[in-house]
Amino acid sequence: MSAPHLPVMLQEVLDQVAPQPGELIVDATFGAGGYSKAFLEAGSSVLAFDRDPSAHAFAAPLAQAHPGRFELAPRRFSELRQGLEVSSAAALRGGRVDAVVFDIGVSSMQVDEAERGFSFMRDGPLDMRMGADGATAADLVNTSEPEELARIFWVYGEERASRRIAAALVRRREEVPFTRTLDLAETVERAVGGRKGAPTHPATRVFQALRIAVNEELDELTSGLLAAEAALIEGGRLAVVTFHSLEDRIVKAFLSERSGKTQGVSRHMPEVKPGPPPSFVLTTKGCLAPSAAEIALNPRARSAKLRSAQRTGAPIWSAAA
Repeated sequence: MSAPHLPVMLQEVLDQVAPQPGELIVDATFGAGGYSKAFLEAGSSVLAFDRDPSAHAFAAPLAQAHPGRFELAPRRFSELRQGLEVSSAAALRGGRVDAVVFDIGVSSMQVDEAERGFSFMRDGPLDMRMGADGATAADLVNTSEPEELARIFWVYGEERASRRIAAALVRRREEVPFTRTLDLAETVERAVGGRKGAPTHPATRVFQALRIAVNEELDELTSGLLAAEAALIEGGRLAVVTFHSLEDRIVKAFLSERSGKTQGVSRHMPEVKPGPPPSFVLTTKGCLAPSAAEIALNPRARSAKLRSAQRTGAPIWSAAA
């Protein structure tokens, strides 16, 4: 039996979101419902999003315990606008919300379930889909051109041996297609010459890259941030928890830009015209990290970063901006 799910940086998220009775909060990445439960207990209503069908098992008890104040939208969080359009709670508020919270990445429950295919430590089908549709990791590994595989491993996994690993996988799949997680992990390990005392498994970055590619996670994050900007009322709060540098860079760049904190311009470069009025004000200086006590209790939290901001009354920025 797997360990109970622990919502990462829960107290820090609550401090930034400050849920109040009567507010409507979007929990954009519901998972096991840890954040949603805390928001509901504070008196807020919650519209949760999760494309993973397994989320329904965790949503039912919350809906029963808080009748009329909890709703689960079985959608990607990039579809936040569409979810708000069909939500009865959001309709009463003109489709606007008081807060949006993201907990980005794969959940510990998904990793712990071997049949989902996320883990290189447990044998299971090479799937990695957070939802129930679309191409699997096996599809990508068995059909992508070597150059595309290398690109995925380099861009999404920051894997230095991306080309060597891609070439090894292509040679192997010509004999037998990949269908299982441990088979892929062992092939990657051989391709890079074994572990050689490495602190992490050699397949770590490859599995991360495949998961991101299969679920289009970075595009999802960008779309979700844009949707949150449009949905938040003036004074509304945005909180985003990330777990690796690729995600955090996107959030940091988005909030830095939208808060008007652009980089200084060299005197040797042409003058840059001012952008639109800031649509956010930063409410954390840099990012917040989990406490040592939380990391000791929940090692998954060790790489977490929390960034938050408050919506201004300025219009949303155009896609061109």
